Order: sequence, then structure tokens, then C-alpha cells
Amino acid sequence: MVMKFIIYTQDHDDALDIRKANREAHLKFLASKSLVKVMSAGPYMDEQAETMIGSLLIVEADTIDVVREWLKNDPYVIAGLSKSVIVHPFIWAIGSP
Repeated sequence: MVMKFIIYTQDHDDALDIRKANREAHLKFLASKSLVKVMSAGPYMDEQAETMIGSLLIVEADTIDVVREWLKNDPYVIAGLSKSVIVHPFIWAIGSP
């Protein structure tokens, strides 16, 4: 059964250079065909809305384990961008596509 999941990552402090250096590869990864379908994705900003400090994704997959395995191949993960990665099942109650 296909389910939706939310992925919330928080960058290491002062990791903007890592984010910028791997952004193109990360976006290509998100757009590639896989067992995980990206529904929505984007960075979130610091309180001044000046610097990207993390990412928020909504994805579809059969299980949370599939999502976690998929994330291992994300260029951001490989580059060590995130100090935390949270994955949870998600019910898209309002505004779903």
C-alpha cells in the first residue's frame, strides 16, 4: 500500500557551502525515477528568510524503510549536510494534489 511520508532535515550549522555545492545533484536525485515519488520538496529558511537551513519533503512510498533506504543515496546525505533527519508517515488532509 502506497503511503505518504514527511521528511524534515536540519542542516549542520554553517553548512550552506555544502548545500550549495550539492544542490544540483540533490535536485536531480529528487527528480529521478525510484521506489519513492517526491510530491513536494524545498528548503526552509532561517528566521530572517536569508539562508537555507534545512529541507522539507513529502514523498510517497510503500514503507518507511523504503524511504530511509532511498535517502541514503541523496547527495545531501552523502555530503553530510544534515545534523538531523526525521521521517514520519503523513496524512495530507488539506491541499493535497
